[in-house]
Amino acid sequence: MGGFASRSGSTCVRSRACDSIQAVNQPFSIGPVPVGSGQLFLIAGPCVIESEAHARKMADAIQRITADLGVPYIFKASYDKANRTSVTSFRGPGLVEGTRILKTIQQQHGLPVLTDVHEPGHCAVAAEGVDVLQIPAFLCRQTDLLVAAANTGRAVNVKKGQFVAPWDMQHAVGKLESTGNPRFFLTERGASFGYNNLVVDMRSLGIMRKMAPVVFDGTHSVQIPSGSNGVSGGQPEFIPLLTRAAVAAGVDGLFLEVHDNPAEAKSDGANALHLDRLRPLLENLLAIHAAAHG
Repeated sequence: MGGFASRSGSTCVRSRACDSIQAVNQPFSIGPVPVGSGQLFLIAGPCVIESEAHARKMADAIQRITADLGVPYIFKASYDKANRTSVTSFRGPGLVEGTRILKTIQQQHGLPVLTDVHEPGHCAVAAEGVDVLQIPAFLCRQTDLLVAAANTGRAVNVKKGQFVAPWDMQHAVGKLESTGNPRFFLTERGASFGYNNLVVDMRSLGIMRKMAPVVFDGTHSVQIPSGSNGVSGGQPEFIPLLTRAAVAAGVDGLFLEVHDNPAEAKSDGANALHLDRLRPLLENLLAIHAAAHG
């Protein structure tokens, strides 16, 4: 794949934007999970809290796999999916009950926990039960939300919008840095390519890694947004291919939505990784990571 080129043949504005980004990211920890240290970590869990029993079951199953493989692990699930395609789609248990469930998993499993927030007013409440507040891709430019999340003192994960160039994520980084909270990272989840389709430009991983540690979302990157009669479709068969490429490219962590029965999942089942496929995939990715860092 060639470099950036301008149509006029003059110096490319995008290349200058990339060159102007200064490497300022520093490693930090989220509980026992090192971020940006050179050790690959995993964020994984169901898209949404379907029930307390199911969330705890998934946390336990994934924790067993990651503990066996020595992979630092952060559990993730959403208390509310506010950006579902259809008004009739399942959204989750809500802020208060969802935060209680996530805090229970945090305490009883001894795991760092991540959830996404959609409104500034939710940040302080959610921060009581989780270690990482995630800014959804659609909201990555919302200044008040970014600032409110960072002001809680929790780590913040900002998903790059499908409509945002990787070099433009420096503006989101600037908003986080304005709060004095240095504990943040960025996640690539694909870019819009026409209607109902996403592609991943692997160059974005290196560009954004100049700003902060970078995570690759291997499941939302294979999503077919709103492409299945009111819900999003997906191509999960490409999860291994894209995650292998991302690990070889040097990402700090991986984000995977994992479910024990994707066909019956209440959100994003079409692009989720089946629980049975997590261990062999991680084994493969760890080998690639070791080779890439050898």
